[in-house]
Amino acid sequence: MLVLSRQRDESIIINDNIVVTVVDIRGDKVRLGIDAPSEIPVHRREVHEAIQRENLKVFEMKKRKGLGGSMSDDSDKQYAHKIYESPQLPGENYRH
Repeated sequence: MLVLSRQRDESIIINDNIVVTVVDIRGDKVRLGIDAPSEIPVHRREVHEAIQRENLKVFEMKKRKGLGGSMSDDSDKQYAHKIYESPQLPGENYRH
């Protein structure tokens, strides 16, 4: 893991198209601004994990009904992670 120090209003750039900026620091909370292309999903970890759990439920339900394949191949696993649209949770700002 790369660990960087940044102060308020300073940024890091990832892959030439994602900019992460420290917007505010209050006590032990850091607010980050993330500027990324719209095709790249950006979520807090807990939201991402909830989406993956829901995708797996949907995939397994479709699999039981004979609509899905086996989880043995990577393309099926990727499909399972893309089925469910992300929920909007409190504190989550979306650019859509």
